[in-house]
Amino acid sequence: MDNPEAIAILQAMTDDFDLLIVGGGLTGPALALAAAQAGLRSAVIDALPAATLQDPGFDGRSYALALASQRMLKALGVWDDVAGEAQPILDISVSDGQVGQGPGPFGLAFDHAEIEDGPMGFMSEDRHLRPALLRAMAAEPRVSVLNGLAVTDQAVTPGQARVTLSDGSKLAGRLLIGADGRRSGTARRAGIGRLEWSYGQTALVCALSHELPHNGIARQIFLPQGPLAILPLTGKRCSIVWSEDTKLAAEIQAMTPDAYLAALAPRFGDVLGGLSLAGDRFTYPLNLTLARQMTGERLALVGDASHGVHPIAGQGLNAGFRDVGALAQVLAEATRRGEDIGAPDVLTRYAQWRRADTTSLALATDAFNRLFSNDNPLLRAGRGLGMGLVNALPPLRRTLIREAAGIAGDVPDLLRGKPL
Repeated sequence: MDNPEAIAILQAMTDDFDLLIVGGGLTGPALALAAAQAGLRSAVIDALPAATLQDPGFDGRSYALALASQRMLKALGVWDDVAGEAQPILDISVSDGQVGQGPGPFGLAFDHAEIEDGPMGFMSEDRHLRPALLRAMAAEPRVSVLNGLAVTDQAVTPGQARVTLSDGSKLAGRLLIGADGRRSGTARRAGIGRLEWSYGQTALVCALSHELPHNGIARQIFLPQGPLAILPLTGKRCSIVWSEDTKLAAEIQAMTPDAYLAALAPRFGDVLGGLSLAGDRFTYPLNLTLARQMTGERLALVGDASHGVHPIAGQGLNAGFRDVGALAQVLAEATRRGEDIGAPDVLTRYAQWRRADTTSLALATDAFNRLFSNDNPLLRAGRGLGMGLVNALPPLRRTLIREAAGIAGDVPDLLRGKPL
């Protein structure tokens, strides 16, 4: 453990917390910052050392932050720290394709100007976003970060949730939060089961430099083996999320850089000119995992601990941030009313707000991946006609753009840009 404040807390143990947040990825820190606006004290517990999380090479992903997610980061005081390295997403291009043949004749084109709210979103690299959240937590007196300690046990006593850490120390809080990813130990220890399956696909992820400007266009090409997302970064760079059969993905990942680019070229096409690698290459297995409950006794799950989905629509982190916004708002309102923030009726409000949205997202991404990750000629024809129909119906197209931007439906205040 390398946080002096956390060491002092563990030694003294005179105060309890409002929230015990297990997981120091992105959703956990965001929730701690949001809860602080409501006057709630949080302990963020992460098994990884702080130096690991701050390493620019720790995670090679880039995130397509919906406009609503950007507004929340702004309301939390984080956005200004990453804005200079963020790339606006101005347009989205979706097309069917074949390896070596380029995009098909039908596709979707979404223009941000159709909704008059500015960019549909922003691309932010993990190496910028994660450190910004860490800095914001370090500056917030209501947040204590405990790095290098794992939770080994959890229990509920009257009015409290308690955790035991890997060094034998104990912490108590009014509410336990599982923000610890798709294999959430917090959910497992609470007896919450999961609906899950593997797609037999692996995402190949890297950043590329290219000759031609991307003009802020995010591209999604549906190939028979899996989707290829080409996402604009600052400058003449892009991030790719290249879904392939797991066996083939392992072979591609093991290739030399030149061979890797040669394998990518017939899938990518020449829309951005010549390509070169702009950093390390990463792989991530793809699966769907959905917790059977979002809440338990003095327990709430957020982000991937509740719902891990296919990256086909780039909505995984955005859904996690919607969890954060909804839970923080429910807790803030309960606090103002003098309610127990860990009471079942309070947690039920959160679950009712988010459950339908997260379930529909999981099912939709699963269905899209199955529909598009094949070469059935009848399905290809149907996909083309469907995309052509959406292009021909401006009201439907604008509705889909607002969905992609995260500004449709019952949006939490933080994601509207309103601090708690």
